Amino acid sequence: MSQNDWPFKRVILYARHHHSNRTVMTSIKKLMKFFKELNFPIFLEASTSLRFDLDIPTLTNNEFQKDSDLLIVIGGDGSLLSASRLASEKGIPVIGVNRGHLGFLTDIMPHQMLTALEAVLKGDFICEERLLLRVRLFDDKQLLMEGRALNDLVLSRGQSAYLVEFNVFIDEQFVTHYRADGLILSTPTGSTAYNLSAGGPIMHPQLHAFSMVPMFSHSLNARPLVLSDQSKIEIKISAENLAPLAIYLDGNQTHVAHPGQNLVIDRHPQNLKLLHPSNYLYYDTLRIKLGWGSEESC
Repeated sequence: MSQNDWPFKRVILYARHHHSNRTVMTSIKKLMKFFKELNFPIFLEASTSLRFDLDIPTLTNNEFQKDSDLLIVIGGDGSLLSASRLASEKGIPVIGVNRGHLGFLTDIMPHQMLTALEAVLKGDFICEERLLLRVRLFDDKQLLMEGRALNDLVLSRGQSAYLVEFNVFIDEQFVTHYRADGLILSTPTGSTAYNLSAGGPIMHPQLHAFSMVPMFSHSLNARPLVLSDQSKIEIKISAENLAPLAIYLDGNQTHVAHPGQNLVIDRHPQNLKLLHPSNYLYYDTLRIKLGWGSEESC
């Protein structure tokens, strides 16, 4: 197969950290050499070019091409979460080289990087459509904020010493009233992150569902709920709260919700195209990353 028949025509490199993790720069330099030897077009994403002093042309976000570009993330899961906002907005696929710690999402190991990426360029890969949350904050009917999350929305009392109170409605039906430290709404992708630490369920990434987990609820009856991804969740924040609540999308605080305001969460109309090497096995990844026992003879 000639390069003209490859599914991708350009690669774009994305990385966040350099000084705290020099292995990121090592991988980027290897990729530069590799793609130049292939005579394959390589670019830096705009924010990445500001962090790294490299002799690679830069592509602005408006120059991305949906049907021919591949975004390669070098870093950990946090880097891929950051890149997912851009990739899902522009409709371009993303694949990750693991230079972080856990690596649930960045599943190409550095020693396999060149072999795996050459196979991907030639069309030998698995493509998954990962759903995202759409999060909107309203004051009465005025839209104050809109964002997206690949992993989760966390609504937290932040630095306040007081529990927060809010009502939860699903598809306009009242579900429950919480007095708690906050709430986690997770996608299947995020179910192995904060959701899992808080006692939520692990969900297969192709499941069409959300998980809703109260954080340290004042009631022993509060339990996680698994919801359809077609649900519309509304969180009405009590006007009696003494402090605003922090809104975190994929671990980044984006806004605060004041007493009396409402959050509306549903499935984002855009998905993330997440690529894996063709030998990727979800349950192998789950078993290895979570340290489950290996197979024993029965």
